[in-house]
Amino acid sequence: MTIRVGIVGVGVMGADHARTLATQVPGAHLHAVQDADAARAAAVAQETGAGKSLTDPLALIADPAIDAVLIASPDATHRDFTRACLAAGKPVLCEKPLAPTARECLEIVAAEAALGRRLVQVGYMRRFDPAYVELKAKLGSGRLGRALMFHCQHRNVAAPAWFTADMAIGNSAVHEFDIARWVLDADMISVQAFKPRGPAPGAAVGPVFILLESALGQLVDIEVFNNAAYGYDVRGELVCETGTVALAPPVRTVTNATLVHGADYPADWRPHFADAYRLQLQAWIKSIETGHPVGASAWDGYVAAAIAEAGQESLARGQRVAIKLAPRPVLYPAAA
Repeated sequence: MTIRVGIVGVGVMGADHARTLATQVPGAHLHAVQDADAARAAAVAQETGAGKSLTDPLALIADPAIDAVLIASPDATHRDFTRACLAAGKPVLCEKPLAPTARECLEIVAAEAALGRRLVQVGYMRRFDPAYVELKAKLGSGRLGRALMFHCQHRNVAAPAWFTADMAIGNSAVHEFDIARWVLDADMISVQAFKPRGPAPGAAVGPVFILLESALGQLVDIEVFNNAAYGYDVRGELVCETGTVALAPPVRTVTNATLVHGADYPADWRPHFADAYRLQLQAWIKSIETGHPVGASAWDGYVAAAIAEAGQESLARGQRVAIKLAPRPVLYPAAA
C-alpha cells in the first residue's frame, strides 16, 4: 500500500519533511508540495522527485490524488488548513502549534470529534525520539518507583530580535508541556512562570523558568533559554522514588584539540531530533495504512496550547495560575 502525501509549506521544516518522506519512509510517495513561493516549491519538488508543485494550499488539500497531508506552513495558517483536511476526510500531520490559540485548537477538536474518528496528528515529535521513549519505558518498568519530579532544559543558540518571553512559552516550551504529559501519563493542573532579573532593557530575551504541577502531584520544572549562545541543547531527568533516569546527550564523536576535550553542539534542533522526525513520519504513514492513530492528537495539541496560555498569564500576573481544560470528547482517551 502506498500513501500519496502532499506537503503544505516547504520552508525549513517542510523541505526537511519532504526529503525524509522521499528517501526514508517506506509506503509513502511524495505526490505534491506547495509553497507561497513558487520557485521554492518547484525547487523542492525537483530535489525530492515530487510529482508536482503548487502555490495554492487548498488545491493541494482538495486534490483527489493525495491521500494525506502534512502541514508545515506558518503557524497562523494551521487551523484553517487542518480544518480543510478534516472537511476532505484526509489524515493530516500538522506541525505544532495546532492553531494559534487554545480556542482555535478546540474548534479543530470539535470538528474531528464530529467525524467520530481521529485524522489529526500534531507534530510533537519527541514522543518518537528514542531517548524519550527509553526514558518513559524505564519509568514504566517500575524499577525506579513513582516519578516525583521531571527536570527539563531547552536551550537554543539565538532567537530573532522580535522573540519574546511569551513566545518562549508558546513556541518553545510547548514541546516540554507535551512530553511531560506523555512521559508522566498525567495532566497538568497549575503553572507558574518566572523570568530572572535582566537582561537589560532592549537586550535579547533571557531565560524563562516554568514550574508545572501534575494531577498526580509531580513537579515539572522547565528552563527555556532561546539565546543561550553556545548551541542547541535539550536535556531531561526524571527523579523517582528509588532512582533517576536522564537523557544522554546524542554524542557520536569526541574531539581533542587546542587544550579542549569535548563534543560539538548542533546549531539547531534538526540534527538533535533527526531520528525523531524520521520515526514520526514512518509511524504516521503506518498509522494511515492500519487505521490505528499514533502520536499527539488534536486534543493533545489543544492541551499544550492551554498550558501555554496559562503560563503566559502567570508570567504577566506574577503568580501561579490554574490550568483549566474544556471537557474531553470521548474520541480521545483519558491517558495523556
